[in-house]
Amino acid sequence: MPPGEIEASRAGAPEPLLTWAASGVPPLCGHPAGPPLVPPGNAAAVAARLGERFGLDGARLLSERAAFTGQRRRGRTSAGGACRLLPTADGWAAISCARPDDPALLGALAGAEVDGDPWPVLVPWLRDHGGAELAERAALLGVAAGPVRTPPAAPRVPRPLSPRPLDGALVVDFSALWAGPLCAHLLGLAGARVVKVETPSRPDGARRGDTGFYDLLHAGHRSVVLDPADPAGRRAMAALVDAADIVIEASRPRALARFGLDAEAAVAAGTTWVSITAFGRGDGRVGFGDDVAAGGGLVCRDGDGTPLFCGDAIADPLTGLTAASLAATAPSDGAGVLWDVSMRDVVAATLPPGDPSPSPPAVRRGGAWLVDTGTGAVPVADPARREPSGAAPAMGHDTAEVLADLGIPVP
Repeated sequence: MPPGEIEASRAGAPEPLLTWAASGVPPLCGHPAGPPLVPPGNAAAVAARLGERFGLDGARLLSERAAFTGQRRRGRTSAGGACRLLPTADGWAAISCARPDDPALLGALAGAEVDGDPWPVLVPWLRDHGGAELAERAALLGVAAGPVRTPPAAPRVPRPLSPRPLDGALVVDFSALWAGPLCAHLLGLAGARVVKVETPSRPDGARRGDTGFYDLLHAGHRSVVLDPADPAGRRAMAALVDAADIVIEASRPRALARFGLDAEAAVAAGTTWVSITAFGRGDGRVGFGDDVAAGGGLVCRDGDGTPLFCGDAIADPLTGLTAASLAATAPSDGAGVLWDVSMRDVVAATLPPGDPSPSPPAVRRGGAWLVDTGTGAVPVADPARREPSGAAPAMGHDTAEVLADLGIPVP
């Protein structure tokens, strides 16, 4: 479309449609051989507003990883390939098989032994069992699986407080994968000093992913490795938390307790503590970006109402943006605060109530995909990448230097 026609079509167009079209997400939604689909709700518009605090177009961050990996829409298989949407006896479910132990655990869920591929036994089991039983078994086994639901009536998303200065603030980041590291990355862009903490036995799984994307999120940060099984390592970990202005973690509370870390005590001492979990700190279920988004209701629908994946693990970047916007605020009296950020609720808060409708498809015209806004048509943008500012540090590269700078004995 000529530029004049594009601008005319934007006038009076609904913000959610415009931001979805510009976000790079629709090319990740729909059947592989079909048109891109426009997701429901206003997650892209919410992300765009959250990104403004950090000088970025937050809507574009929702599809950013796919710009590095080249992923595209795969229908009922997630863009990254680790999650599937499958029919159950009473609906649909999202099941992730992302970790080395997951095939065996999913086989156990279905009451069978598997040899590397759980789907041949899981698919028929799901057809004979409902979503509630799936969720119960998944929680017991610690796998990321559950029914595709409509959004909860009252999702719990905290409201920001007073803006706080971030320049020079010390951020200690215990998180991994995407949501937490994106939160830390955004705080770093705003001037914070970020220290990433890993343990020898549990490195960030994202290190095995796309190198460019990992560099994007971690360049300029410092890498520390500490062993919580070693008393000196536990003491150093606790001292890092004591020194931090902001702590980011994405673990269940009992896992933190095994590390000797106490969020409530840190908050009482004045720390901002950001806790990112799939369903909230009080819920021990496991979840990843694709299955959590589906569990919160953020899926596309084809013409017959069949759910299809929306974006690439979209709950992760949306939650990372939300968490960063909360961490950039604090009580006006300087007290600490615990931000309990549920990925499922962050997603659900962007969705309208009521029964889901089929997702509007883009149309092909003149070699480009366009979205009808009601006042005209606008182009569908592809995922776009920001270039990393450098290389991420090697794991543990800065341990001795960081601890020495803070006066913490090196284990």
